[in-house]
Amino acid sequence: MSLTGAIQIARSALTTSQLGLQVASQNLANLANPAYTRQTSLLESIRGQTSDKFQPGRGVQIRAIQRQIDNALQARLRNGISDEQAAARKLQVASELESVLNELTDHDLSSELNGFFSAWSDAANLVNSSAVVVEQGDRLASFMRGLRADLTNLRDRIENDIDAAVRGADAKLDEIAQLNAAITVAGPGNASANALRDRRDELVNELSAMMDVSVVEDPQGNFDVFVASVPVVLAGLSRGLEIERVPDGDRLSVRVRVRQDQSPIDITSGSIGGLLGSRNGVVDDTISRLDSLAGQLVFEVNKRHSVGTNSSGLRSVRASTQVASGDLTRAFNSGDNTTFSGLPYAAKNGGFFVEVTNALTGATSRVRIDVDLDGLTNAGVPGTDDDATPQQIADALNAVPGLTARFGADGRLQVSAASGLQFRFAEDSSGVLAVLGVNAYFTGTSARNIAISDQLMEDPTTLMLGTMQGGQYVENAVALAMADLQDVALTALGGLSVQEHWSSSVQRVGVASSSAQTLSEAASVVRESLQAQRASVSGVSADEESINLLNHQQQYQGAARVIALADEMLQTLLAIV
Repeated sequence: MSLTGAIQIARSALTTSQLGLQVASQNLANLANPAYTRQTSLLESIRGQTSDKFQPGRGVQIRAIQRQIDNALQARLRNGISDEQAAARKLQVASELESVLNELTDHDLSSELNGFFSAWSDAANLVNSSAVVVEQGDRLASFMRGLRADLTNLRDRIENDIDAAVRGADAKLDEIAQLNAAITVAGPGNASANALRDRRDELVNELSAMMDVSVVEDPQGNFDVFVASVPVVLAGLSRGLEIERVPDGDRLSVRVRVRQDQSPIDITSGSIGGLLGSRNGVVDDTISRLDSLAGQLVFEVNKRHSVGTNSSGLRSVRASTQVASGDLTRAFNSGDNTTFSGLPYAAKNGGFFVEVTNALTGATSRVRIDVDLDGLTNAGVPGTDDDATPQQIADALNAVPGLTARFGADGRLQVSAASGLQFRFAEDSSGVLAVLGVNAYFTGTSARNIAISDQLMEDPTTLMLGTMQGGQYVENAVALAMADLQDVALTALGGLSVQEHWSSSVQRVGVASSSAQTLSEAASVVRESLQAQRASVSGVSADEESINLLNHQQQYQGAARVIALADEMLQTLLAIV
């Protein structure tokens, strides 16, 4: 081995130590950069020439500058980030929902319902006037409309957040695809692309905060990104994301799909997953339950008020429901009857009584109007062809001596008595009077449009507190029935009363909030633990890098000393010659 060979070995050590110093300096420069992945220089000995069996080697070289990263840990960290963000968003929405409901205060729906039924109870005891009962009903209806509007606004805000998040995620997919292309051009082992790889990892982590993602790296170094097993980035191609609103019964559900081929993506985690789950879950469920409550309240109150009367009876009534002209001759229970098929309540098989009284003589006639809604034809087979239609009800009322009944041009049923006569409705087991809006207290079908009838608002004295029972007029029978309604188990509300149904709805929100709180705290602990593990593997340690700097310095000094000694020996040799 010649002195020149020793100098070349030392030269390789100088070059290697210089590169090592650059790597350590780069690490220290990014000490405060959380997205940076620590780099290490992998050294290897240069093999000596096989022709010289006494040559130990030709020095040292850097085989690669490698990022210190654990891909399995990275995948777990992304899952942890997704779970934490999903729980945080669910907790945020549940907290906002609790704030909107504002329960356990004096300004909540439970208090308004109590006030409404208390007003009827006081009226039954002849304490409240009709005006107070109407005012309380109007206040309840207004509160329900306002509450639903607030819930709808919350849902709209969530949808706006989802839209913004999906647009942000789509932009990140585009950037990941561009980075894939740049990294592929640089080559798998090119250390100059490590900054690009760090940026790509950061983007994938940011994407995982929005949705549950998985990554597969191909031999060229590309990241293929999947969301719920659906590819959204393939090498240098982003397939894109967009929002889709899908009809789901009487409402719209929101979901995300791939823009390229419209395939849906079931996002269950991340901020988008949390928002989607809350929007399509607890928020929509609360709105739906509020609508169901309002719809059944309208129906049940109207059923009782429709057979109400005062001591002098009725001279005329005008129903509140507008029946489309084409539906007048269609059965109430026909799916083709657009006026009634979409209602949250329905008339059923039964009937009601009409009593007509001569005001002068007191003579009273009582006629039963049968309502055939059994869903069977006269042949006994399923069908609605022979079931009662709105026009048949009007014709049956018109056939009662002393009454005139017809549907006006506006589609509302109008019933009036001849001069000197009065009439009353009683014992409606079919609910058809309430469905038609005859002598109605409320109008509307849900919390969106519940309201006091125009007639009552204009003239509260038309409120009916009494009714006929067993042929006798009971002055406060309707008021008592209304007060008792708060405790009546309703099949349409799952066997719960009005108050119980709303209490159950509020409890659902409370449980969802409590669960979200627990999950959020647990997910944060898991994410922090995984973040710490990632930092121990990929993070920069100032102490460790300081030691590396000293090692590279000593390596450089040693190599320089070798060169100096070899040069001194070479000069001595030349002097001898």
